[in-house]
Amino acid sequence: MNRNKLEAFLKKPAIEFTRADIVHFFIENEFSMLNFRYLAGDGRLKTLSFVISSREQLDSLLSSGERVDGSSLFNYVEASSSDLYVIPQFKTAYVNPFEEVKTLDLFCRFYTYDGNPLVSSSFNIMRKAHDELVKSTGLELEVMGELEFYIIAPKTDLYPASDQRAYHESPPFTKYDFIYKEAMQLIADCGGRIKYGHAEVGSFRQAEMEYEQYELEFLPSQIEEAANSIILAKYILRMLGAKYGVTVSFAPKITAGKAGNGLHIHCRLMKNGKNIMVENGKLSDHTKKLIAGILSLAPALTAFGNTVPTSYLRLVPNQEAPTNICWGDMNRSVLVRVPLGWLGDAASMIKKVNPNEKSYSNDFSDRQTVEFRCPDGSANIYLLIAGLAVAARYGHEMNNPLDVAEKLYVNVNIFTKKNKSINRKLKHLPASCSESADQLLELAEIFTAKGVFTKGIIESIASELKSFNDSDLSEKLQGKNNEIMKLVNKYLHIS
Repeated sequence: MNRNKLEAFLKKPAIEFTRADIVHFFIENEFSMLNFRYLAGDGRLKTLSFVISSREQLDSLLSSGERVDGSSLFNYVEASSSDLYVIPQFKTAYVNPFEEVKTLDLFCRFYTYDGNPLVSSSFNIMRKAHDELVKSTGLELEVMGELEFYIIAPKTDLYPASDQRAYHESPPFTKYDFIYKEAMQLIADCGGRIKYGHAEVGSFRQAEMEYEQYELEFLPSQIEEAANSIILAKYILRMLGAKYGVTVSFAPKITAGKAGNGLHIHCRLMKNGKNIMVENGKLSDHTKKLIAGILSLAPALTAFGNTVPTSYLRLVPNQEAPTNICWGDMNRSVLVRVPLGWLGDAASMIKKVNPNEKSYSNDFSDRQTVEFRCPDGSANIYLLIAGLAVAARYGHEMNNPLDVAEKLYVNVNIFTKKNKSINRKLKHLPASCSESADQLLELAEIFTAKGVFTKGIIESIASELKSFNDSDLSEKLQGKNNEIMKLVNKYLHIS
């Protein structure tokens, strides 16, 4: 059942891969090219390609990595000291499914001239944030993403999908579901932790084009694996879009008045390999502390998860996206949602539907997560997960997390007219990149504590967000659909 080609061939899990394993797989299967892959400051996946002509060359590359120009990859690396090493991480190796010749890809990590990790790289910030969470609480954070995207193609008159009502729609009312299904297969082949895919609610038609929205959901996993799965998925979906002559976009806004693309992140806390989100059939105090931490830092977390002006055209009421800082059970109007978790007598449902099934007792509480609903496809996934790890630690260290959680709990749709009074009492998420930058700077000490984020990185992120000069953008663009579409097209292919 293992789809990962390297794991199947080497008969060991990826986490145990060694340099000798990679060399053995490469030579035995007659590969001829090697790609080093890494995220740059713009959040895009970059490539450094090698034609391998000898075992010695392959062994040398896997032993020492290669040099790259850091100032061309990151705007905060000075040209005067720009050389960086890219060092391959063996457990990330996968067979590239798109190259014409047999090619092996590996994710790489950035190191400086002195052989130490590049402190300012988003991957190392994520790792440091998680290490400090474990050190402080003894808990590990596992995450998984829900990646939404649009497939944009010329309109056909056959079986049109219902406008904004395509949730879990099936062919022939969806035309491009074969792309997400092929993507799922390839993601699994490359070692990604994929769970399921489906048509999403936001499909529509405009002018001569068809806009079909889909979602891929991943399995909860260790943070590095979870981040890599999302990065791989974006790459694979874009490559399939190019293959089939359609546009794939993860942009937070696609057109005026329609729901955009989110990148919801589910979190769960683990201890000794066991999910501790539920205790005695109810949410544990650890879960409520996690929620309190996320809600307390949510305004600043947008700096990592909502990074372009169109992000804040998505975060408006009644557009399938949150605007207020609150949480609730199964409530899609809140910022942090506690989805169904198979609590209680969940095992009995199968027997009720299938009377011939024998009775059994299973504990499904390990599936419980909480969902952070504001991020979108512009997110720097490493920094976003780092921010959530900081929030998890902060929630356990703050003075009154359980009180905060209780105060910010809501069990109604806050966007309805009758609940306006509740809505008005709640704090709002930032309404622009500029406001997000202000919130990040205001809460900077929490993120720089214990050396997780550097002051320079915080200031660099805030400066970039400020450079959009987008204060009051939603109000300025009200009713100006042509101006909105100019922005949408500008950020159609974000990280």
